[in-house]
Amino acid sequence: MTDVVHTRAQFVAARAALPGPVGVVLTMGALHDGHRALIAAARAHCASVVVTVFVNPLQFGPNEDLAKYPRTTEADIALCTDAGADVLWMPGVEDVYAAGPVQVTVAPGPVAALLEGAVRPGHFDGVLTVVAKFLLLTRADRTFFGEKDYQQLTLVRRMAADLDLPVEVTAVATVREPDGLARSSRNRYLDPQQRAAASAIPRATAAGAAAGAGGAQAVAAATAAVLQAQDGLAIDYVSVHSPMLGEAPVDGPARLLVAVRVGPTRLIDNIPVMLGKGSTE
Repeated sequence: MTDVVHTRAQFVAARAALPGPVGVVLTMGALHDGHRALIAAARAHCASVVVTVFVNPLQFGPNEDLAKYPRTTEADIALCTDAGADVLWMPGVEDVYAAGPVQVTVAPGPVAALLEGAVRPGHFDGVLTVVAKFLLLTRADRTFFGEKDYQQLTLVRRMAADLDLPVEVTAVATVREPDGLARSSRNRYLDPQQRAAASAIPRATAAGAAAGAGGAQAVAAATAAVLQAQDGLAIDYVSVHSPMLGEAPVDGPARLLVAVRVGPTRLIDNIPVMLGKGSTE
């Protein structure tokens, strides 16, 4: 049975009883099968599993409505219990930011200015600050992040390396719907027509991957062509980078990342691709 705790004191007591190694899955709630996969990965690698649910106000911009973020407390507890989490910590703002309004944050570096960071300035400052806090508070040996939020995963890995945080960051493959659409808490906002239009996203990334022999520009062009042909979609970006989100190589492994608006809902996805001669080897 999952031990559900709320205050920092309750968590400290629950954490003291856990055998190691301890894995942590950090979430903002509205849990779905993608989060279930993270918990399953933690369960497979660790003796104990902690899940956190915290809607972090630091990562919401001035035009983003923190109050409208979905809160599904009972469903989240049920999923964590079914998935076998040992402790579910659902703290309030006063527990996470116990010293009051935050004055010191983690600077995420140049990668944070790309892609999602270009659309949401300051977003990753808030993400990395709360991730660092939870890694310290939970004293986790391993933490598990999904590849769907690939920029976030990359930045957490870099933060752990640069700051010598004593935690192993483990990537978990994106969980997808039968038609290939990445599982996301935002999918619940799509009406049937929008959901059908969104199925063009995995078709587009597959077309991009198939164009890898032509290099990064060919991958981006093939991806964009499929998205532009689908009514109801608006492209925020289609971008190809190195696996660490630097400049795309001429040959070899790369990452294709897209962000698309479907009505008022913004969806992101990414896949690995092989460029140039590497795509035929």
